[in-house]
Amino acid sequence: MAARGASLSFLAGYVDTLGFIALHGLFTAHVTGNFVLLGREVVAPGNDVLLKLLAFPAFVAGVVAVRALVRRRQRAGDDALRSSHLLQAALMLAAAAGARWDMAAGLLCAAAMGAQNGYGKLLLAKLPASTVMTGNVTQLVIDALDRVGGAERPTLAVLGGGVLAFAAGCVAGALASRWGMGIGLLPAVAMLVVMAIAKESRA
Repeated sequence: MAARGASLSFLAGYVDTLGFIALHGLFTAHVTGNFVLLGREVVAPGNDVLLKLLAFPAFVAGVVAVRALVRRRQRAGDDALRSSHLLQAALMLAAAAGARWDMAAGLLCAAAMGAQNGYGKLLLAKLPASTVMTGNVTQLVIDALDRVGGAERPTLAVLGGGVLAFAAGCVAGALASRWGMGIGLLPAVAMLVVMAIAKESRA
């Protein structure tokens, strides 16, 4: 399960950085950054404010969609995590297909990352957050200090692995931005498909 968490952290860093570069400063994986950018638009208006405004409802739509999917799959006794990965992969594939249109690519990516945030809370609640590192870094520092003081902190490696994986994903996403969104998103889609068919998802 820890490996899945690290993979999702890498994915979030990858997609968020790729989107930020290719979509003129849009954060697709977390809402906080877009609120900051919208605040900037108030005093320094630009041409891309509409995308940042619409990213929020798109993100929410991704959460709503994955919540409905998880509820349906759990009632049927099916693998909700597998289906959630595939939903996110489908949204990202659609974003790649619509990469010629920044608006379409950005909103579909925001929905995909909303889905990841949603199933992370619903199905992977024991793992650290995979999309926003602020809380993870804070907890990592606290746990590291406690470990030095002699306290047992078994999740220290999981936290550290997730933060490092997110950072590695950011670097990989920046490199992939040279290919553009259309091609750059395909490795992320492939990662999700692999996670969907991995035995670990059948818990």
